[in-house]
Amino acid sequence: MASAAMSSPVMLSAAAPPATGKSSPIKLGLASYTFRNFSRAQMIGYMKQLNVSGLNAKDVKDHLPTDPTQEKQAITDYTAADIKLHAAGAIYFLKDEDDDIRAKFEYCKRAGVTVIVAGDPTPASLPRVEKFVKEYGIRIAIHNHGPEDKLWQSPLDILKLVKNMDPRIGCCIDVGHTERAGTDVVEAIHEVGPRLFNMHMKDLADLKVKESQVAVGDGKMPVRAIFEALIANKYEGFVDLEYEIHADDPMPGVSSSFAYMRGVLAGMGYAIHA
Repeated sequence: MASAAMSSPVMLSAAAPPATGKSSPIKLGLASYTFRNFSRAQMIGYMKQLNVSGLNAKDVKDHLPTDPTQEKQAITDYTAADIKLHAAGAIYFLKDEDDDIRAKFEYCKRAGVTVIVAGDPTPASLPRVEKFVKEYGIRIAIHNHGPEDKLWQSPLDILKLVKNMDPRIGCCIDVGHTERAGTDVVEAIHEVGPRLFNMHMKDLADLKVKESQVAVGDGKMPVRAIFEALIANKYEGFVDLEYEIHADDPMPGVSSSFAYMRGVLAGMGYAIHA
């Protein structure tokens, strides 16, 4: 798949996307976990180099601290750099308690995000989480974590339990974990439909092996088919690159990944924006 899609548009610089064609309906963003070993200031600098302005921020390093004062400073820094927080997470809902859940929603409300990427809320806690979704108007996107996850291996596992809940409770599809769970990611996008609120993009040299992660475009992930499915479903969220390897030197792979994704979109006839 990667070799077939590799053409001159794919080789475009990540910092200089093409400005021709109709506007891309796919919004590319970054999961801050990619730069987990780097400070907020360093990450902002890298995002400027990448020409990426959409951020899914996590409480790692100083990216989006849970302390209100420190969080306020982070938001100020992002605003000054024209970086827009569209999601926060993954945030883990490990307690079925009002105070714990409310604190997480307050954290995201202060950040102004519209989507909480949630890691492993228990099925029993979902009614309580739903109560806060209704109160705050912030969507919950439960993140699947593949075959190792006891609860949410595939987006389809999530859909089974949330399909009759408030429509603001849905999925964050992690494409790598989805494939490793034995679920076709393109089919999952169509199945989840309007309950898809966030995407974590990565690539694998072997779609069954977690440790085979590579830069997007160097593996077997059907990137173009994923984009086509998202467009067909009128997906309005972000596709956030989550590059989990080479944590001490991620920029080569991150830059290559954005260049590839932009090249695929350009090959589909779209102009590219951050």
